[in-house]
Amino acid sequence: MFVRDAMSTVILTIGPTHTLRQAARLMAARRIGAAVVMDADHSGVGILTERDILNSLGSDQNPDLETAGSHTTTDVVFAAPGWTLEEAAEAMTRGGFRHLIVLDDHGGPMGIVSVRDIIRCWTPALRHEGTLAR
Repeated sequence: MFVRDAMSTVILTIGPTHTLRQAARLMAARRIGAAVVMDADHSGVGILTERDILNSLGSDQNPDLETAGSHTTTDVVFAAPGWTLEEAAEAMTRGGFRHLIVLDDHGGPMGIVSVRDIIRCWTPALRHEGTLAR
């Protein structure tokens, strides 16, 4: 099975000036753990995860003042839709993260795959029933 079979094609995209509170609200409303941060002026495509937000809160930073751009991971490992799920899982394990942005042939984000997506595909009962929500 391939990344294209497991990834979610509905991506939350935010800008670097979104506050962490705004990002958290959007992520919570969609029940997702990561947002793609698009910053054409500086870093290009990055990712903001729930862990980034928790680290900021744990450091007593104000989520209404801290911006996504200040907490975005810009040194991102990207996946291709043709990667196997094993390749994606290896990249996640090696890098210590739980989400991969999937890029199309032109370098733009076309999806995101999470550990949960991979587990859903590797668990036969859930794969056939489609019962695991993203």
